[in-house]
Amino acid sequence: MIFRSKTKRIEQLLGLIVLVVAVGTLGYVIIEGWGFYDSLYMTIITLSTVGFGEVHILTSEGKIFTIILILFGVGTAAYGFGVLGQFVVEGELRKILGKRKMEKQIKKLKNHYIICGYGRVGGQVCREFKSRGASLIVVENDINHLEALAKTDLIFVQGDATDDETLKTAGIKRAKGLVSTIASEADNVYVTLSARHLNPDLVITCRADSKEAERNIRRAGADRVVSPHIIGGMRMALATLRPNVVDFLQVAGFEEGIGISIEELLIKENSPLAGHTLRELDLRAKYGLTVMGIRKPEGKMVRNPSAETLLEPGDIIILLGESNQLERLETNPSIS
Repeated sequence: MIFRSKTKRIEQLLGLIVLVVAVGTLGYVIIEGWGFYDSLYMTIITLSTVGFGEVHILTSEGKIFTIILILFGVGTAAYGFGVLGQFVVEGELRKILGKRKMEKQIKKLKNHYIICGYGRVGGQVCREFKSRGASLIVVENDINHLEALAKTDLIFVQGDATDDETLKTAGIKRAKGLVSTIASEADNVYVTLSARHLNPDLVITCRADSKEAERNIRRAGADRVVSPHIIGGMRMALATLRPNVVDFLQVAGFEEGIGISIEELLIKENSPLAGHTLRELDLRAKYGLTVMGIRKPEGKMVRNPSAETLLEPGDIIILLGESNQLERLETNPSIS
């Protein structure tokens, strides 16, 4: 990557400058027999060409060594400081420090989501995740999209999502889920295979633009495959045939700031909700929440469950209601 090459160049220049200073200091210690600090001081004023006087009177051998140090050292130091100055002027140093800071942020991420691709679909996914308070990191390789990402507060990694090392840099082994919005079917298959190999427990959602692509990506190990074209077409048809239904779904699931949403809640082993029927819990009266469905541990979806439906550990209930009430139920469930 461009960033790595520039960073390596700076490191090489700094290393060369340190080497010249070390050789100069050691040379004066050996040739002149001076102490370390006098030798270091003489080396620095020689390389910087500030014009100060000699620390001690030089021997003939010391003068020859000083000439060699000036010829080789001053040129190296001048070139190195010139390049560093150029990087500072061009903002490269700021970018490098920002990159280091981002790398530290990435290392702290845990149970986060990796978004592969920051195009139109990927950008919308990021906005939705962010609005719901989810931790995320973007993997992108397109220079135009990278420039757009640099203007946001999103954490991102520059690299190819099909590369295992890039996914590792994004913390895939600590991630909770991955969303690939890449348009290429082959890339999505490869990303899915790599991600599943690196983290078998990862929840993987991929984009597919055809039924055939959907089948291939599912075979590769994706948990969910979504077609933006199919969903967009269905949305347009419903908006025409059932406009009020679409308006309701938009308010319930997509419109920001409205306070109503559809969420899912996992019933854990120690949950006070487990072992009780919906009638006993009476979520509608206590929290103003409507149970729209229950996914059983074996994968069966119970739609519009009856009041006598028993909640068991491992069940996932689909709820409709105000966001604050959903949060209250999730953080402090009660059957009293």
